[in-house]
Amino acid sequence: MPIMSEITTKRWDDSADPQDGTRILVTRYRPRGLAKQLETWSEWYPDLGPSRELHAGAYGKGGMQIHWDTYRASYLREMRSQSAAIKALAERVLGGERITLLCSSQCVRESRCHRSLLKGLIETEIARLHESGQPA
Repeated sequence: MPIMSEITTKRWDDSADPQDGTRILVTRYRPRGLAKQLETWSEWYPDLGPSRELHAGAYGKGGMQIHWDTYRASYLREMRSQSAAIKALAERVLGGERITLLCSSQCVRESRCHRSLLKGLIETEIARLHESGQPA
């Protein structure tokens, strides 16, 4: 039986919805100039965002903008060191928690954003845990 994902993605400034569950910011940088009381997330995992170098490359800072395929491969490689955090999020979802992964307000194309890649990594881990019969 397929596992239903309880993971959604949005930008941090998208309207909060009760269906969002736990809203988790997954960016390297906290939004500039945003007062603490205006935060729309309850958790922040900066290490699940792209490295400073990869983030800069995505926007062409300090050189040419990198292509999506290069960005994707680099981000997935970086996330290998975050397997414990990814597993912990997968276990939370397997335990019945809904989570919404939040990215920058500037990131308008979900399909070309690390939040979609991270969602895929978490879903892969959920499937692995489910198949192995590991309890959440």
